[in-house]
Amino acid sequence: MTGRSEQAPDDLGAFQFMDVDFSNKESTARFCLKVEAMQNLDVVINNAGINHIDRIEDYPEDRFEELVAVNYTAVYRTSQAAARSMLRSQTQGRMLNIGSIWATHTREGRSAYCASKAGVAGMTRALATDLACKGILVNTLSPGFVQTALTEKTMGQDGIKEVCEQIPAGRLAMPEEIAEVAAFLVSGNNTYLTGQNIIVDGGFTNV
Repeated sequence: MTGRSEQAPDDLGAFQFMDVDFSNKESTARFCLKVEAMQNLDVVINNAGINHIDRIEDYPEDRFEELVAVNYTAVYRTSQAAARSMLRSQTQGRMLNIGSIWATHTREGRSAYCASKAGVAGMTRALATDLACKGILVNTLSPGFVQTALTEKTMGQDGIKEVCEQIPAGRLAMPEEIAEVAAFLVSGNNTYLTGQNIIVDGGFTNV
């Protein structure tokens, strides 16, 4: 998240870094108080997320509660705090929630993760409806498979090759391609798009 600063963008003095554990209710509450107190808050990107894959009959309660706290509750509380800051400062801000293609599609063992990301997409629509009259735009960006070290670790080269054969574009997304869409959605160039779930997946969810 960013606020206006007179300092050059490449000057680290223009940024404030805060630690937060979104799986911890008290840590999240402290963080949100700081967000709400910010002046001239322009952009919020809710990007924290975790996953645990397990069948519904075996899903541990503690893992479920942790996933919901990080993937859903923290998004809502942070957005609420940011909205209060933006409304107080009369900032026509931008909020972006990072979702997933698993909000609309699924695979075995992803019941909790899919539920959390579907909840975020629904939350985005509702927040956008609340805030559009104040010039605050809220969207979800849902990436498909992205070429990252984590993807390589979890899927392996054989898994990546298999999924690439299912993607009409024939490859994974590069992180920069996701970032460019995010940059547009939170920029001043986006003046009217709100309440949408923008899927960037090379056509994977269409086939």
